[in-house]
Amino acid sequence: MDDTPSTFPDSLPALRAAAREAGFDMSCEERTGSLLALLAAARPGGRILELGTGVGEGTAWLLSGMDSASSLVTVELDEVVQEVAREQLRSDPRVTFVAGDGAEWLQTYDGEPFDLVFADTWPGKFTHLERTLELVASGGTYLIDDLSPQPGWPAGHGAAVQRLLTDLEEREDFHSVRMAWASGLLMAVRSSHARITPRHGGTD
Repeated sequence: MDDTPSTFPDSLPALRAAAREAGFDMSCEERTGSLLALLAAARPGGRILELGTGVGEGTAWLLSGMDSASSLVTVELDEVVQEVAREQLRSDPRVTFVAGDGAEWLQTYDGEPFDLVFADTWPGKFTHLERTLELVASGGTYLIDDLSPQPGWPAGHGAAVQRLLTDLEEREDFHSVRMAWASGLLMAVRSSHARITPRHGGTD
């Protein structure tokens, strides 16, 4: 079965062209994007958080699945890179762009939790994991990608990925599943009945 998406966000060609021009090659894989659109569509009126805007390809996928009552906050450290996304997507009133350190944003955010969190950068995945999971609403979804071995991984990164996967799968307040698909994904859903237990592991 061909698992290539059959439909794409209207803004994707322009975003991809801008990414090539900027030499940016870290956008989310299109199968991951199609899953993001599906997860966003499953949350009518949902609150969504993206950590790592990049040039906005993941953002575009999320917006394509969101309904008119949903909202998206997307955070990116590199303001120059994020400007590509702003240029193409800023007219959409559902999205709020935040340029700044994701770690600092996570530490200072004091708003409502999110129904879907897509962590596509180090803060929220390899650092500040506990804080990020605290921001997932009851029944909400946490998604991470880029978990399959890749040629450009620095020394020791494979071990860090394995520690992260183990940490998430051992939690009692989330149900999680690994997916050997796209760039390697893990999706976790906060249990609606489990008590949140603070954890202090090497990923924070």
